[in-house]
Parts: sequence; structure tokens; C-alpha cells
Amino acid sequence: MDINKLTELLSAEVKNLGENKKVETGYCGDFLSFAMSRAPSQSAWFTVMSNVNVAAVSLLADVSVIVLCENVIPDDALLNRCVSEGLSVICTKYSAYEAAGMLFVAMKNEEKYCLPER
Repeated sequence: MDINKLTELLSAEVKNLGENKKVETGYCGDFLSFAMSRAPSQSAWFTVMSNVNVAAVSLLADVSVIVLCENVIPDDALLNRCVSEGLSVICTKYSAYEAAGMLFVAMKNEEKYCLPER
């Protein structure tokens, strides 16, 4: 799965598309310190946090795309940082639970989903 396919799957709106990276898994969480240390590389990070710190965490965790859920819109500082850092951010109407579930089912159907090591 890549960001373009995920965007289509979630009926999401692209706020910034850096590079159409591969999405290997998903991570749900709004505690930035948890996301920073636990979000897998090449994941879609599902969150409702929309401040500039999300960009920093995304860079540190090397996630493929920030998915803002429940119609949350990135604030100007976040969007500007995503543009300058080449980070992808999309917005969807779905909750993190629903969006992550949709990703899981789609990847499972493609037999390309693997759970991250714990």
C-alpha cells in the first residue's frame, strides 16, 4: 500500500504529499512521546493531534504519512512544517479506530500486512 492508495481508501483529503511512500502498517496514538518511541517506521500514524510537534515526531519515528482523523485540520504551523520537511499529511472523516481498521482489512486482503515486532 502507498499513500495515494491509503488516501483513496480513507476518502481522505491530501493536505501535503511529500513523497508517495510505502505504508507497511499503522499506529494509533495521540501521546506524542508514545508515538515518538513506538510508531513503526513506514507506518501511517492515525491521530487527532494537529500542532507543529506532530511533524517533529513524524520525522523522528520515520512514519510514512500523518493521518489526521475525525475531520481534524492541521494548524498552519504544522502544515508549513510538513511542506518544508516534505512530510505527507492527509485528513479523513473516520476515527482512528475506523481508519486503522480499514487499513488493516485492505492490507490483510492483499496479504501484505504483518504485525510489528513487540
